[in-house]
This record gives sequence, structure tokens and C-alpha cells, in this order.
Amino acid sequence: MKKPKLGIIGGSGLYNIEGLEGVKKIKVRTPFGHASGEYIVGKIEGTEVVFLPRHGKGHVIMPHEINYRANIYGFKEMGVDRIVSVSAVGSMKEDIVPGQIVVIDQFYDNTKRRVSSFFGDGVVVHVPFAQPVCPDLRALVLNEAKAIGADVRDGGTYLCMEGPQFSSLGESTIYRKWGIDVIGMTNIPEAKLAREAEICYASLAIVTDYDCWRKSEESVSVEMVIKRLASMTDTAKSIIKRIAPKIEEKRECICAHALKDAIMTEGKYIPADTYSKLELLLKKYVKA
Repeated sequence: MKKPKLGIIGGSGLYNIEGLEGVKKIKVRTPFGHASGEYIVGKIEGTEVVFLPRHGKGHVIMPHEINYRANIYGFKEMGVDRIVSVSAVGSMKEDIVPGQIVVIDQFYDNTKRRVSSFFGDGVVVHVPFAQPVCPDLRALVLNEAKAIGADVRDGGTYLCMEGPQFSSLGESTIYRKWGIDVIGMTNIPEAKLAREAEICYASLAIVTDYDCWRKSEESVSVEMVIKRLASMTDTAKSIIKRIAPKIEEKRECICAHALKDAIMTEGKYIPADTYSKLELLLKKYVKA
């Protein structure tokens, strides 16, 4: 059985992972175009880690401009079967405080113009997404966060907004009434595409602010996010370094076979060009 590979997607403030052994950089072009940048590959205690900063080198890509399909497809091409996403979020609740880490278990997609599927163009696929985060990988992330003494919260719903502007007060107030826990701009469609690619996905959400709803707090700003992330980035890296060597080879979760009963279109009806483009994802279940 092949050894597992851990993918890391770095968000604001997390642009590299120190301490990787045998580091090399790989540029990947996918059927969906180029990824956000070069994939940084190395090993942590024998486990291969593939790191990608989603906003590109120098933070040059806006959340709605990220080529999410290329990023996830690139991980798939490189043999990655687990991804931990690290991102900055705003808190929508009093008891979720800046400096905490929330290990997300649910998402609400409030984006407006993002492509959230690899499929279409003659092939219809509906993957299960009731549990959008891999339960096994999420449990590992949570346990290792607790093990280093991080101020961590078990579970929460992440609302993904379109951005790039921060919320209006009206929007922030409505999201709170919906029962949202944290808000960010990047985990969707990442999580949806990871499920379609049969890659386990877990989210490490670093709380940097209270959005703009809390009257006693200054509204979120780039300066605030960067300042609070600076103190938390090392914690996130420590968690990742503990996760990598503890990943098991065999996967028992739904993520490992998410496409098994999700492909509606018979192989003979899938256009040749579409099959060729998506063969990496389809070939396990559908023959050309």
C-alpha cells in the first residue's frame, strides 16, 4: 500500500512550513489551468507533505480569483489523499474569541460566482456532502491541537462569503441570527472539490477578529488580521508537524469512495474530451 501524503493549504499568514526535509518545488499545470503557485514538497518524520499557499507567493491572489479546481486537482495528481486547510476567520459569537482555533465541522456556502465542481460538460455527479469535513482527519487535527495546549474549539459552522470586501454590519448581524460560528472567504469551494476528488479535508480556522458586529470591538481590518495571525502561525505549524507522522495508510471514511455511487452518467454517454479531462477522477469507476 502506498504511503499517505498530507497536503497543506496555507492561507493568510501561512506561506511556508519550516523544517521540511528534502524540499523541492513542483509547478503543476492541470486541465483547469495553473495552481496558485509551486507546490512545496518535503518530508516530516518520513511522511511526505505537499504545501501550497492558496493566495500565491507574496499574497497576490484574491479569494474569488483563486483557481480552486487547479489547486485541488494538482494535489490529486501528486497523490495527496488528505488536505488540512489553514485560514483566518472572524468570530460570529461572543464565546469564540480571537486567538482561538476552531476545528470546523460544517460549512455554509454564501459565495456567488465560484465554480464549485470539476464535473459538467456531459457528466453529472452528485457527491454526498452532509458531513463536509472528513471525520477521521478532523479528529486527528483536534487531538493534536489539544495535545500542544492550543485554545481550540471542537466544531463550528464556517460561512464562506464571496469577498473581497469584509462584511457590512447588516450582513454580519444576519449571519449571527443564522447561527454561524465563524466567517471566512476561502474554504468553499475547496472542501467541495476535495470531496469530489476523494481527498479527505479538514479545516484549521484561526480566529483573528469579531467581524464587525461587536460594538465594543474595532471592525475587522487587514492590519488586525495580520497582527493576530502573527502570534498564531507557529501554533498552526506545530499542529501540522504533529499530524503528519500520525496519518494512517488505510482510509475508512466516506471521502475515500465519495464518487462510487455519485456518478449519474453512464460511461458510454460521457463525451471523450470530458472523460480525457477528468480521467484522473473518473477512471476508478467509469471506463472510457
